[in-house]
Amino acid sequence: MSLLERLLGKPGKGTYEPEPYRDTDPRRSAVVRQAAGLLLEYPDEQLVRVVPAMRAALAEAGADAGPVEELFNQLTANPLPELQSSYVQEFDLSKRHSLHLTYWTDGDTRRRGEALAAFKEVYRAHGALPEGSELPDYLPLVLEFAARVSPEDGYELLQRYRPSLELLRLALRDDGLPYAGVLALICSTLPGVSPEDRQTVMQTAGYGPPTETVGLEPYSSRLLPVHERNSP
Repeated sequence: MSLLERLLGKPGKGTYEPEPYRDTDPRRSAVVRQAAGLLLEYPDEQLVRVVPAMRAALAEAGADAGPVEELFNQLTANPLPELQSSYVQEFDLSKRHSLHLTYWTDGDTRRRGEALAAFKEVYRAHGALPEGSELPDYLPLVLEFAARVSPEDGYELLQRYRPSLELLRLALRDDGLPYAGVLALICSTLPGVSPEDRQTVMQTAGYGPPTETVGLEPYSSRLLPVHERNSP
């Protein structure tokens, strides 16, 4: 039984049961995940500066950078304030493009706290408890963990929450945002073919985000159980 399964039990509504971990090209997967994690962060001058390095790293690892070329071009061609304003509008102010994996499965419900605690325990088991204010299901954080700490447990987190990734990818695609290519690149490191439409994802995963709310700030640490909020 995997660590995540011990913490959360068998995958339920809205998640997949990951196949046993196998990766024919772990270096490619690590480079893709690390680059994708950077691209999904709030854009700043440092991100713009490393675009050429990311292009080179993806090429060296044998990864097709085609899905993210439009985003690379936007990052290097558009004014930084414009990039930042667009990012805030699409990710920080819109639940439609949530970068928090458990939001797609549990919405703003109390059950989400259990899933967030499980993510945190996976990190803790590897001595990699993240610092900062982001919740542990924040996609760039999960990608960094999978790329740099534990490919096996990172894979399980990503594949278990594959429906979240696919729904985010489709929402970004339908809204014409170049970030959809980042999600396509992430999914290319996981087994199986990405579905073409939201209905297929929903039917396969068998869920829709619950509507019960616990507060006005959906990503607040108040969603975590008290013992998790107060632990180091």
